[in-house]
Amino acid sequence: MSMSIIFSLAGGLGLFLFGMDLMSDSIEKVAGAKLRRILEIFTSNRFAGMLVGIMFTGIVQSSSACTVMVVSFVNSGLMNLYQAAGVIFGANIGTTVTSQLVSFNLSEYAPIILLVGVCVMLFSKSQKVKKIAEVIVGFGILFVGLSTMSAAMKDMKNVPEVVNLLASLKNPFMGTLVGFLLTAVIQSSSVTVSIVLLLATQGLLALPITLYIILGCNIGSCCTALLASMAGKKDAKRAAMIHFLFNVIGTVIIYIILLVAEEPVIRLIQSISADNGRFVANAHTGIKIFQVIVLFPFARQIVKLASLCVPGEEKETTGKEHYQLKYIGENAVFNPATAVVDVIRELEYMAGLSGENLNRAMDALTSLDEEEIAKVYEVEKHINFMNHSITDYLVKINQSTLPIEDVKKLGALFHVANDIERIGDLAENIADAACQRKEGNINISKEARRELGEMLEEVNAIIGYTMEMFIKTDDEQMKEIIRLEKLVDDMEKQLQRAHVDRLTKGECTPEAGMVFLAVISCLERVSDHATNIAFSITLNEEEQDMANA
Repeated sequence: MSMSIIFSLAGGLGLFLFGMDLMSDSIEKVAGAKLRRILEIFTSNRFAGMLVGIMFTGIVQSSSACTVMVVSFVNSGLMNLYQAAGVIFGANIGTTVTSQLVSFNLSEYAPIILLVGVCVMLFSKSQKVKKIAEVIVGFGILFVGLSTMSAAMKDMKNVPEVVNLLASLKNPFMGTLVGFLLTAVIQSSSVTVSIVLLLATQGLLALPITLYIILGCNIGSCCTALLASMAGKKDAKRAAMIHFLFNVIGTVIIYIILLVAEEPVIRLIQSISADNGRFVANAHTGIKIFQVIVLFPFARQIVKLASLCVPGEEKETTGKEHYQLKYIGENAVFNPATAVVDVIRELEYMAGLSGENLNRAMDALTSLDEEEIAKVYEVEKHINFMNHSITDYLVKINQSTLPIEDVKKLGALFHVANDIERIGDLAENIADAACQRKEGNINISKEARRELGEMLEEVNAIIGYTMEMFIKTDDEQMKEIIRLEKLVDDMEKQLQRAHVDRLTKGECTPEAGMVFLAVISCLERVSDHATNIAFSITLNEEEQDMANA
């Protein structure tokens, strides 16, 4: 075989892979956040999850991207294994869209598609429009690559050695092994099936062996999710195992059917296929749909089998090991499409720790319990650790290819992390006041305790509304937060005046007054930081861009 054919094949494959990656990556940037929300909302049952999986994978053109996102969701606790099973089943059907597109041979239109995409990229000023243009460019490059490979394969028909080698590939097991190895290396069953489709179109591969190669592709496509889950939690590993078991069991069933009734199956597919290329595409789609029909009723059993394959529970951490992140730490499954979701979950957990620590410090101020005071300081170290780790993670993902909507949130998330950490610091300041009161044997009047309790109640309400607003990413609670924040400001002034009255009447000591004033100041500042979080969420795009700059 001449070097020109080899170079043409390599160049065509390179263009195809680049086009596929560019198209998939650009779609995730443009629509990744919306698709992610659809995944979160419409996966309450397996059937709905399957439909979402078909749609998501059909749009993104990558079952691996969908499956890795599902693994990430399971790792973060946003999706359970039964919901994940439905999406994974659907993703296996959605991945056949690529081979269907390739089989229609749009190569002659590729230069025009490419030109349109490039022109839009060059002359448009909108980032979103440019990303959509990248999708078009990726689509065009993909078919230019296909055209290049197809031309090279035509020349291969004149090389006896290649023809004889491919013609000798008749053993079903070897065909399955070739499909598995190619897909495991390329990390895309769509690419492998597309190559098989081109070979079959040129008559270089016999139709029967293409079926077994497709079966091998099914198993090879599991490698990406399995690798992504290795660093994850037990349930993340189980989600990847569900994908693996689905494909292995489905492949074995169809393998047995083909061994028993290969000829009838081939005739059936040929009856709905205009040519060899359509045969491969329809076989790919048909195999996936058949697998889902057969295995969907047994989804619960597959989930249980995955749990048996990955036994045990997550280990609880104690001592110094307690200082680790829940959603973006060592056991996290990194995926650009879900990275910001994981950060929001981590910040929600961090805010919970800060809020609990504030109330713990206020209780310790009254009870003077040494263990509770020590607990406040210990939790504050954890909060500081989380703040540094989350900030580092935000810097890291800012350099990744995130969905456009998620990029806009990054600036606000830096501010949120800082404000939550400051609430933790103020809880520590209140613990310092508790220590001061205990060491100085300082008494606080019942009236002062009641006032502090009322102020804390309003501050807790602000924190609650703020975190609800943060998690739901809407501003429905904004008016109530502003009202409560003003109320807390007014309460601070009223309590200061009430303290002066008690001091002048000799109802409290100057030392008690210092503790009292320090605590109400801390509570007022907590309300300020909680309100800052609410305002950071409502930043408009221009302000967010300035925050990111």
